[in-house]
Amino acid sequence: MRAISLRPAGFDELGLRRAGADSILPYLVAAMAFLAALAVAGWVGAASLAQHWQQGAGAVLTVQVPDPGGDATQHGGTRVGRVLTLLRGTPGIAEARELSQGELDQLLRPWLGAGRDRLAIPLPAVITVRLADPGLDLAPVATRLEAAAPGTLTESHEVWLHRLTVLARSLQACAGLALLLVGTVAAAVIAVATRAGLAARREAIEIVHGLGATDGYIAARFAARATLLAASGAMAGAVLALPVLLTLAGMTAPFTGLQALAQTPAGILAGLPATVWLALPVLPFVAAFIGFATAHGTVRRWLRRLP
Repeated sequence: MRAISLRPAGFDELGLRRAGADSILPYLVAAMAFLAALAVAGWVGAASLAQHWQQGAGAVLTVQVPDPGGDATQHGGTRVGRVLTLLRGTPGIAEARELSQGELDQLLRPWLGAGRDRLAIPLPAVITVRLADPGLDLAPVATRLEAAAPGTLTESHEVWLHRLTVLARSLQACAGLALLLVGTVAAAVIAVATRAGLAARREAIEIVHGLGATDGYIAARFAARATLLAASGAMAGAVLALPVLLTLAGMTAPFTGLQALAQTPAGILAGLPATVWLALPVLPFVAAFIGFATAHGTVRRWLRRLP
């Protein structure tokens, strides 16, 4: 025959709700969840930018040909024409295109203004090269270009790409450190709130404990309340972070090649990385776990010190 419990559902034996010692806990956890969401977005954004830079700058080569109209040393023709022929015939190179006069003027305008024609020195021809294989060994290519048109300069942007990659990794490390700090502070806040609740309900806890309630039972009551408050606070923080993340996604779209998506609200929603969409619903569960583990451990340590 089943035992019938006379205790109503949700009955608060220890009077934790009346104590009110943890009433501010959801607001603090919401703030922590908000910061955690921004840290996750920073981590994902830095990784996305690093990948975009590697796919962009890592697959682009710049070739400068001095005296472009001069005679080439091999097979005749002009120097720039011979360089273009060699580049277009090299396996692993998808495209080689000489910048037009207008493109060169626009490129030099920030430094020379509108007076480029008054320069006393001739300018080299500039060729942009798009690599089909970013891992292509450029040393043999540069040697062939130098033989065909001495003085040809090949720039692979490798130094700048390395610096940008290091910057992105540093931003990821900062985001990871921020996540660790947020988790630590959240655990400390929950521990303080739990100890305040223990102090406020000390007499009731001692009575229940004296009547035979186990340490696990009392700890479970505190842990259940901390779990609920932490989860609800984290949910509110995640919801508050969503508009901020969407705004940041729209601002960073031009740097990640998603500028077309940022023109409409639906495009901005689609432009937010999938990792961020997955992280936001996970935040309440992580906060609930931190709340449960912290409160449970805090109560058990406190109960062991009871006479």
